[in-house]
Amino acid sequence: MSSYIFSSAKIQNAAQIAALVNMTYRGDSSRLGWTSEADLLEGLRTDSDDIARLINSRDAVIVTATAANQLLGSILIQYTDQSAELGMFSVLPSHQNQGIGNLLLQYAEQFSTQTWPVQRFLIAVIPCRHELIAYYQRRGYRLNGETHPFPVNPKLWIPKVDNLTLAYMEKTVNA
Repeated sequence: MSSYIFSSAKIQNAAQIAALVNMTYRGDSSRLGWTSEADLLEGLRTDSDDIARLINSRDAVIVTATAANQLLGSILIQYTDQSAELGMFSVLPSHQNQGIGNLLLQYAEQFSTQTWPVQRFLIAVIPCRHELIAYYQRRGYRLNGETHPFPVNPKLWIPKVDNLTLAYMEKTVNA
């Protein structure tokens, strides 16, 4: 599969995208890839209602990557204050390390700059996820010193470790 189709998610894709995101980040299925948070958090990363809300948002887009009618990846782009915040970056664990993520991230950055007056890209990462930080650093992102407590959402997830935080990485447009 070398030909990927990138498109904006539609409301009918919400359940499939939620399943992909959860499969990528949580539970035993996520352990097939390198993006798993299964040792850090228990439960779901998102649900179809959250994905539907984001799809219907005026300042958010979820971009999907498909091949042969199979959803292989997705990424959330939220525009605020001249920034495109990227999140829920997911590639099907069985298809990771095949270049899909790189292409999806490039597409999301390009889409952002063509859609909004974006000056920078932001990505939140869990600081102990060194391999993830290194991935983004290789793509021009840098830790900016901003941190926040990890969000609380007991309806969906429960931390398995104490004092989880999010660190922010950014990349200036045209960097």
